[in-house]
Amino acid sequence: VQLQASGGGLVQAGDSLRLSCATSRVSTRRTISNNGLGWFRQAPGQEREFVAATDWRGVSTNYADSVKGRFTISRDNAKNTVYLQMNSLKAEDTAVYYCAGSRYAGSTSALEGYQYWGQGTQVTVSS
Repeated sequence: VQLQASGGGLVQAGDSLRLSCATSRVSTRRTISNNGLGWFRQAPGQEREFVAATDWRGVSTNYADSVKGRFTISRDNAKNTVYLQMNSLKAEDTAVYYCAGSRYAGSTSALEGYQYWGQGTQVTVSS
């Protein structure tokens, strides 16, 4: 399974951005529609950290405390795409954002629970 993230950019504090991540099949038998999907981010000099995740149905979601109430994750299995709506952005949200496909059906926050990774998209928030 391949994941392609897009939608990053340079915005001011308080602005909004919507990230998208398109997933593609590896083979005719393998899709990611039965797996959880998540977003992680990594700022310069820091470890990759969990941001948000959704289960395979898009019903159960999970958020890092730092983004609760500001970010919303959603998925459209018909389009094989997961989204991250980011509102009220802060300078500390600046990072490369990665989408990831989970080994499981649920909305895990554990980095080791993910086996498929996209290439990342840069989000820069100026204060």
